[in-house]
Amino acid sequence: MGKAEYWHETDGGRAQCDLCPHHCVMSGGEVGLCRVRGVKGGVLDALCYGMVSSAQMDPIEKKPLYHFRPGSRILSIGGWGCNLSCEFCQNWSISQKVVVVGSNAHTPAGVVKEARESESVGIAFTYNEPIVGFEFVRDCAVLAHEAGMVNVMVTNGHVAPEPGAELLGVVDALNIDVKSMDQQFYDKYCGGQLAAVLSFAKMAVGLGRHVEITNLVIPGLNDGQEQIESLARWIVDNLSDSIPLHLSAYRPEHRMNIEATSAELLMGAYETCKQFLQYVYVGNVFTDQGQNTCCPSCGATLVARHGYATETVGIKGRRCAKCGRNADMVIGA
Repeated sequence: MGKAEYWHETDGGRAQCDLCPHHCVMSGGEVGLCRVRGVKGGVLDALCYGMVSSAQMDPIEKKPLYHFRPGSRILSIGGWGCNLSCEFCQNWSISQKVVVVGSNAHTPAGVVKEARESESVGIAFTYNEPIVGFEFVRDCAVLAHEAGMVNVMVTNGHVAPEPGAELLGVVDALNIDVKSMDQQFYDKYCGGQLAAVLSFAKMAVGLGRHVEITNLVIPGLNDGQEQIESLARWIVDNLSDSIPLHLSAYRPEHRMNIEATSAELLMGAYETCKQFLQYVYVGNVFTDQGQNTCCPSCGATLVARHGYATETVGIKGRRCAKCGRNADMVIGA
């Protein structure tokens, strides 16, 4: 445990967290909606500082990041808790359950040491929501940069502007999960603010960070033609048409038992988004389409993928080897 940052004492002597748009107000012994920030001894504590729920080496494509250091492997760590409460959460066992404080403690130096010894390209903060572990993520990321490694964050983007900017100061690449372009969807199924997520994505791109977007396509909830198209249009208008979009198939999890997303439905969304975006990918289904990275100008295959097996086949000097167009990809340092 350690003193949390981004909070203040209210006029009534309670602690108000300023990390995310919820701005939870707590008294002694209470915790916020994320379950990992609570009041101890009159101050707001980061109750799960250093508590790691899972850690393993992953292909960076698993995050998913398809345009950042393709083919590399990265130490991926997760903590506990989340500041959203998605009915369909795919990692609910670590994000939505009551946290056992004090288990499996790690130090930032220990995490960086493990990454170095594993010959990892860096550290990916993933599995649960890394924003709610702000202090530990930030401390690990600072040391990772000092060691010459990169930092990746897989996030729902539900963060207040000031702490969001601080995280972006130490993170190199992000996959930001946009659940829907409909605030009512966030109200009913997630408990969060769409505007905050979109603002964070714009901030990340504006600061020059590598950003990819994921959307979990759920049948009957966010899969409508207008909804899918609005996401693609927003990315083009506010980020760039070269931002990769990952359309992922939903599976019944947590409190939602709607049927799984079919390959046909996902490919329909793929075709819609390809009308606007240069790079669209599909995940969680078996299909040959929506896997490889192809040059938008000449169609040559730049990166070939078979599952998580990745081969860079058409890039020379960070450009398409056939036509010379920028490959829109971070190849190395």
